[in-house]
Amino acid sequence: MKTLGHKPNVDKIRHIYQRPLLELVFEAAKTHSEHHNPYEIKASRLISVKTGNCVENCAYCAQSSRYNTGLGKPKILSKAEVKVLALKAKEEGIKRVCLSASYKNIPEGKSFEDILNMIKTVKDMELDVCLTMGKVSGVQAKALAKAGIKAYNHNIDTSEAFYSNIITSRTFKERIETLNILMDNNVNVCSGGIIGMGENEEDRIQMLFTLTTLKKQPYTVPLNVLVPISGTPLENIKRIDDLEMVRIIATLRIILPETNICLAAGRHTMHEGTQALCFMAGANAVFTGDKLLTTPNAPPEKDIEMFKKLGLKLI
Repeated sequence: MKTLGHKPNVDKIRHIYQRPLLELVFEAAKTHSEHHNPYEIKASRLISVKTGNCVENCAYCAQSSRYNTGLGKPKILSKAEVKVLALKAKEEGIKRVCLSASYKNIPEGKSFEDILNMIKTVKDMELDVCLTMGKVSGVQAKALAKAGIKAYNHNIDTSEAFYSNIITSRTFKERIETLNILMDNNVNVCSGGIIGMGENEEDRIQMLFTLTTLKKQPYTVPLNVLVPISGTPLENIKRIDDLEMVRIIATLRIILPETNICLAAGRHTMHEGTQALCFMAGANAVFTGDKLLTTPNAPPEKDIEMFKKLGLKLI
């Protein structure tokens, strides 16, 4: 994870973002091919170790205990269950597994030791391991770095100005503090956001600006399109134009050329042509599998067919 080598400028980002879309995609595609193999897509599989009963009040999330989303009792997987799912992913050609848990803070004591054991179990299968489990302490970050995780996901979600419209159980400043703890302990950071939660264009530009102001370049930036979930405050929100995601990806590729960009939740609702534009504009990672936590994902067989059409290879 490299230190950013330039001084960020929000006006410059705004200028890039607001360029004509095809002109923007053309430049982003050139930048992408200079820093990545444009015919390769990194594939990851998300495994939810703990699903539901989260104390946070993120307005987009079915796992919050504040909302009645029909999720039922929380489900916690054993190490053996995680191993089975990781093995299935490996047999399907997946090389990276992201272990997710609906915690506000990653737990201490035995629960944390169990997490470290899960990481070891999956790594022993010759798979890369990423984590997304909430806020971490410095001691925990050191332990995760020693365990050899590939990256830790902690999204900023949106702009600082819009953040309190979506989440009040944690501040934007706390998000950044967690990212700093991870980076200070040499853990690669995966951090991005969700598009289509009611934010405006300036919020999206400011979110991108924040990602460039982190003390180190994010290893991956996951970008999600909101999937409205019944029972959450955002259940009736109007869907954004999918081309807005293309614009965001293209801008991000230009301003953070070496960062991986992951087209994440909501991809299953996108037309193949839109996804193709996203990959041309610089997206070089996806999650595979039928589900992402509690939301649907593109069926693997459909993905295989699409990537074959586009001449893209999953790695």
